[in-house]
Amino acid sequence: MAEKEEWLKPEERRGRLTPVLALATLISAFGSSFQYGYNVAVVNSPSSFMQQFYNTTYLERTGRPIEENFLTLLWSLSVSMYPLGGFFGSLMVAPLVNKLGRKGTLLFNNIFSIVPAVMMGVSEIAKSYEIIIVARFIVGICAGLSSNVVPMYLGELAPKNLRGALGIVPQLFITVGILSAQVLGIRNILGNNTGWTLMLGLTGIPALLELLLLPFFPESPRYMLIQKGDKNTAKKALQRLRGWDDVDSEMAEMHLEDESEKADGRLSVLSLLSQRSLRWQLVSIIIMNMGQQLSGVNAIYYYADNIYASAGVEENHIQFVTVGTGAVNVFMTISAVFIVEASGRRLLLLCGFGICCGACVLLTVALNFQESVTWMPYISIACVIIYVIGHAIGPSPIPSLMTTEMFRQSARSSAFMVAGSVHWLSNFTVGLVFPFLERGLGPYSFILFAIICLVTLVYIWLVVPETKNKTFLEISQMFAKRNKVEIKLADVDLPPKESKERPEDAGKVAAL
Repeated sequence: MAEKEEWLKPEERRGRLTPVLALATLISAFGSSFQYGYNVAVVNSPSSFMQQFYNTTYLERTGRPIEENFLTLLWSLSVSMYPLGGFFGSLMVAPLVNKLGRKGTLLFNNIFSIVPAVMMGVSEIAKSYEIIIVARFIVGICAGLSSNVVPMYLGELAPKNLRGALGIVPQLFITVGILSAQVLGIRNILGNNTGWTLMLGLTGIPALLELLLLPFFPESPRYMLIQKGDKNTAKKALQRLRGWDDVDSEMAEMHLEDESEKADGRLSVLSLLSQRSLRWQLVSIIIMNMGQQLSGVNAIYYYADNIYASAGVEENHIQFVTVGTGAVNVFMTISAVFIVEASGRRLLLLCGFGICCGACVLLTVALNFQESVTWMPYISIACVIIYVIGHAIGPSPIPSLMTTEMFRQSARSSAFMVAGSVHWLSNFTVGLVFPFLERGLGPYSFILFAIICLVTLVYIWLVVPETKNKTFLEISQMFAKRNKVEIKLADVDLPPKESKERPEDAGKVAAL
């Protein structure tokens, strides 16, 4: 009995959120993920003043006002360069995280924030709208890297029973970044003719803080042990993160994962695409990331101002309603942080996509009748808020968390590269196509989003398993049957608590 208690105590302690783990989470999420959200929304409020600057600059250069079509083109480039940069940033994930490590990549990534922050801050003085367009592309690279590397870093730092909660923190800071941009964009703050350049340049402040503080926190222990082979550094990092010296059982689990992957080596994207043992994991992250972006979340925000105006909200007050919607988004993401370990990932995804599907259908009906039924605009507003709630609890935060969980160390960086590329290409596609959809189909365009939500929901229901409180190795075993491969366990010394088999009966993990 005493021996049993001896093994239970370390297991009970392993789930503790230590100061080192908490601070590493907050600093990396604020320094990187916050910027992603901030730069999504930062150009919305001051758009009219920025376009006025484009027109004035063009007039000074050529002596004639800018043509409307050319102004539209310049503004479209200013907006769309951000997701395009995000796509290119995603392509850089695998080589950088394998070469520099997770923490090292986050530190290096700050270059892609500080430089464009300065560029955008001086654009008005330099009288150049080209600087803004180039800077938006560069800061998009920063977002593309951070949206993939932060979940990977935190997923590898966290103990398995806190991995879900900490994995949602990056999405929480994305929503806080969006809300911050909405608040600063209020006309009386910085969303005006004199404050917009400062508003654009503020994105460099989180990057500077991360650059100063993150070096004091540990690199991913899994990266140090499995990819660098540095057992001592990995053990010291794990001891700092867990807050005690007895980390042998967790080191043994990491060593078991290391042994399981020696036959495969580090997987490139091409190898990942052809790996039979990872087939359904790869299909799952592609569908979840496409569903996340193609479900209409950006279109909902695009339509929101028109919906608020039709409901009788005064033009000067729409910005405050928008801030309120952003606050709801933040609150629901905070709720997801606290419930994800109890409810599980799968349930939140199913509920989230289900709510979004229903909200899109109801919004289509409400938009069609809001001219003829006096109270229908209020139903439209309710649909927007319900949709935001649904997306915030599942489709927004869970896909990146599950990308971390579904892949082991050798494939994780390439998996994030694929998932990130799909994410940003889908984002770019919606931004490019939706204005034409809205012009051609009107409110019926939301039926298309409802269908995408429904298809994604059905796929998750049929294929995606629950991964909460599972090791990366256990999750790989869950997919083995669907992938029609065999997973065997090989000789690795595990403490009695970690292995139900006798040491002599343990096997080598290899996906055949």
